[in-house]
Formats: sequence, C-alpha cells, structure tokens
Amino acid sequence: MARFVFVTWDGGGNRMPTIAIARALQQRGHDVLVLGHDSQADAYRASGLPFTAFASAPGFVLVPGPRGLLNLVFDRRIADDTVALLVEYPADLVVVDCLLIGVLDTLDRMGRRYAVLEHTLHDFLASGMRALGAIGWMRGMRVGAVRSHAMPIVVASVPGFVPPFATQPPLSARAGSVVYAGAMTTAVAANPSVPTVVVSLSTFRFPDLVATWQRALDAVDGLDVRVVATLGPAVSAAELRVPRAVEMREWMPHHELFPSASLLVGHGGHGTTLAALAHGVPVLALPLDGASDQPRVGRAVERAGVGATMSRRSDPAAIRAAIVALLADAVVHERAQRLGEAVRAFDGPARAAAVLEMSAGA
Repeated sequence: MARFVFVTWDGGGNRMPTIAIARALQQRGHDVLVLGHDSQADAYRASGLPFTAFASAPGFVLVPGPRGLLNLVFDRRIADDTVALLVEYPADLVVVDCLLIGVLDTLDRMGRRYAVLEHTLHDFLASGMRALGAIGWMRGMRVGAVRSHAMPIVVASVPGFVPPFATQPPLSARAGSVVYAGAMTTAVAANPSVPTVVVSLSTFRFPDLVATWQRALDAVDGLDVRVVATLGPAVSAAELRVPRAVEMREWMPHHELFPSASLLVGHGGHGTTLAALAHGVPVLALPLDGASDQPRVGRAVERAGVGATMSRRSDPAAIRAAIVALLADAVVHERAQRLGEAVRAFDGPARAAAVLEMSAGA
C-alpha cells in the first residue's frame, strides 16, 4: 500500500479527473489525501476523499484574465502549504495539477518524487508551458525542467479526436514520459430515444457567460427536439429567459446526461467535450475564453469532423442553424460514434492509477 497526495486548485475542469484517479487508487487499497482550495472541500469529501485546504488561500476565487492565472501558476504560498503538509503526511508520490508550476518547482528542487496531472489536450498545454518558460525564469522558477522530471505526466485525455489512435506504448513511470490515460467518465454508446440537445456551459463565470447562455437558449427555443440544460454553479435560471420546453438542471453527472444525447452545445471545455465524445455525441463549441484551451478544443472537434465551433457572439439564428445542421448530419454522427468506441477502449482512471502505482513503487 502506498500514500498519495493530490495537489489541485479550484479550476472546475480538473475536478473530475482528480476525483476519478484518486478514487481508483483508493479502491486499490492506497491512502489518498487531496490538498486544494477550501471552495473544493465539499465536492471532494462528498466523493469520499480526505481533503485539506491551503492555509494561505482562504476564500479563493480565480481572478479572470492572464494576471489572475499567472498569480496562481507561480504562487509560492501554496507551494509552502504543500511542503508543510508533506512534513505531517509523508507521501510516496505527490500528484500535482499541471498548472501549479510553483508547487512543481519547489518539489523538484527538494528532490521529491512527483507526477503531473494534465486535464486538457497535451499538445496545447505543452506549447503553453513553453511560452510560460520566460515568465517563470524571471520569477526564479523553472517550467521545462520540472515537466521533464515528472514521473510521469498523466494526461486525462486521448492522443487526439481522430481514431484510430496510435498504438499506446506500455505504461511507463520514467521521468518525462507522457501517458494518455483516457477519459475520466464512465461512458456507453449514446442511444437517444428522441433527438436530444444538451446545453452545458462553464462552471466558471466568464464575463460573457450569461449572454452566451441566453443566445444558446434563444437558439433552441421552439426546436422540435428535447433540450436539457445544465446550469452549474456560475449562473442561475433567474438571470435568464428560459424557454418553457427546456428542461433545466442545476447539475447532472455526465454518465447520466450523455447516454440519451444527440448533440452537446458547450463552451469547448475539455472535460465536458471529451465526456460527450466518449459517448459518441457530436459537439457544437461556443468558446467563452480565447486565452484558454476552449478555442483549441473547438477547432480539434471541427477538424476531426465530430462537430463544429463558432463564436459565442453568434446570433441565435446562426447557432440554431448549426444545431439543426449537426443533428441532421449522418456523417458527423458516424464519426462521433467511431471516436466514442476508441475513447471507451481506454479505461482512464485504471490506466492512470496503474502508472501512478508504478511511480510510487507500490
């Protein structure tokens, strides 16, 4: 039995992979503890995971924009919190969110064994990290070195959105190795009894979130399909004009939502997009944040022929036309079904847990 500490932050899209992998390790008999922001506590504890909050960041709320993200990425205080926890709770392996460069740099300088957990497209993140290198150097932190020393980099995704995927090499915990674990949701082939559009945007309140929600709801108003909308915590129904026929949900697990879906209208968030594709459901992406991975995910969906992407500022008539076209496109649905089969061939949490066990010497 080994002891694992997961160091994370309140980013929304990183929650599902962290919980899925941590629970998989628990089920294999290992001790697991999650360290993160106090706003995450309820979600992790509800999943049966022990949780400790960063002492240095009470009431954390991510400030929108590049400055807020950079302050998080290079935060030395949460690195100090991590080191303090490891004194009290020594771990065989520390699994660190890919964006917490300050934590990774500190652990690397201490010679502590760690792995990196990525929760988006690896190529996008790798290029972004290269761009962060100069900023990290000015702040006295290394970016490339700590990633090359990770044992390993675990990617909660697949190698791309075009099957068949290249044959995966055997799992390796070698320093700097990249392991595609796969989707982190239980998935089956979608089989909707009636045409069903799922509308699900971000759990983070981006500046244009409410306006984008309204355009999407106006777009589906009157369509001869079933529409299910999951709002999440960032917006309330009271802020929107909701068509009478739309089924509003505050939240619904992906494994309950997508088996009956024909199309996802989302914001291009990697986790929700991959969950839909794992069920063979095409995607229409309306990216909310141009500086994030959302536009890249939307373009990847479009290039793969399993959906489309368009501006969040598109008028409702244009969004409606795209929804109608995708629902009627048999080729898009066939490609999405093939991609879903390929994604489901991965057992994401089990693959991730297995390679982390190897790194921890368990």
